[in-house]
Amino acid sequence: MVIVLVLVALAVLAVVTGLHWYVWRRLVRDTTAAPGRARRAGTAVFVAGPFLMVAALVAERSGAPFWLQRALAWPGFLWMALALYLLMAVVAGEAVRPLLRRLTRGREHRPVPVPVAVPAGTAPAPQAQEAAPGPLPEAGPEPGPKTARQDPSRRLFVSRVVGGAAATAAVATVGYGTYGVLNGPNVKRVTVPLAKLPRSAHGFRIAVVSDIHLGPVLGRGFAQRVVDTINATQPDLIAVVGDLVDGSVPDLGPAAAPLAQLSARQGAYFVTGNHEYFSGAEQWVEEVRRLGLRPLENARTELPGFDLAGVNDVQGESEGQGPDYERALGDRDPARACVLLAHQPVQIHQAVRHGVDLQLSGHTHGGQLWPGNLLAAAANPTVAGLERYGDTQLYVSRGAGAWGPPTRVGAPSDITVVQLASRHA
Repeated sequence: MVIVLVLVALAVLAVVTGLHWYVWRRLVRDTTAAPGRARRAGTAVFVAGPFLMVAALVAERSGAPFWLQRALAWPGFLWMALALYLLMAVVAGEAVRPLLRRLTRGREHRPVPVPVAVPAGTAPAPQAQEAAPGPLPEAGPEPGPKTARQDPSRRLFVSRVVGGAAATAAVATVGYGTYGVLNGPNVKRVTVPLAKLPRSAHGFRIAVVSDIHLGPVLGRGFAQRVVDTINATQPDLIAVVGDLVDGSVPDLGPAAAPLAQLSARQGAYFVTGNHEYFSGAEQWVEEVRRLGLRPLENARTELPGFDLAGVNDVQGESEGQGPDYERALGDRDPARACVLLAHQPVQIHQAVRHGVDLQLSGHTHGGQLWPGNLLAAAANPTVAGLERYGDTQLYVSRGAGAWGPPTRVGAPSDITVVQLASRHA
């Protein structure tokens, strides 16, 4: 097993190295006329970037000192996003490169004979066909347009135009996507009709927030923006559906402190996500309880008009703390509407078997970095939004924060206010 993991790691490293070399070649080597200061600087960036990226991932997963995680996270994770979009932009530039070569190719110029004045009384020169036979002079190269291989200045110009456009597009994409995350999530509103919901609970509003991912990049200031955004919606209930943190309670307890300000008429509830089990799930369950949230660890509570249940994330199975649907849902009254908090959308299949009316989830980030939504769709039944599975509806939030790069492209962050609707109203 260890040998397999080593071989997989080496294969991944080889692929990453090869892709970086390809982008370096197009953006650095091909855009510099000769080795010099500019090429050395570009090469240094393409060596330091992937090194910092790997170091940031290793530091986070190994529980390195938090100051070191913070020092590595910003450059390392931003390079992860930038490298992706540099690669995509350079590949797209390959389609433009031949067109630019044709546009910059000079027209072919042929020599035009110039008439020579002949003095009066002088016999004209004999025609070529009447010339005496004799050895012909060696023919020199015919004049004509230079090819791209023969014209390094044109090749350099094309490389600089394509490379500059690719770098500009990638930097602008990552910059805009990072600004969107740091600026805080937007509020979405969705109405979900439930057949069993009584008229008395019509219009009940649940603020759903997932994937905040407090860590070495997103800290206390970001948590405060999330809390302020939630409270401004004045919900009846707040549901934090996992992946709150990427780190330990000693490191991130101060960052999570603003959660104590969450305010809703029926309180705030919490279920674990897979990242809690990388960060010490038991300690975080106790910490959120201390902050005033109520953890639902395979548990259920009866609210006016419906049952609210929560199950642990499937990652908890590695620690003997996985989801227990029988414990959370087995003895409930099936005539009452039930809303289930479960971090991963794949848990919908168990929710259907247990007669849940609505499952609220996160986990996917909506793909976070396009075209990551295609990968997310391959691993999850729903990537984002509301869908129906039999008699059960599933709503998946894109999440409030971001994992790894503090960047989102094509998948803006959100906090969703889910308004329950009674068909009897």
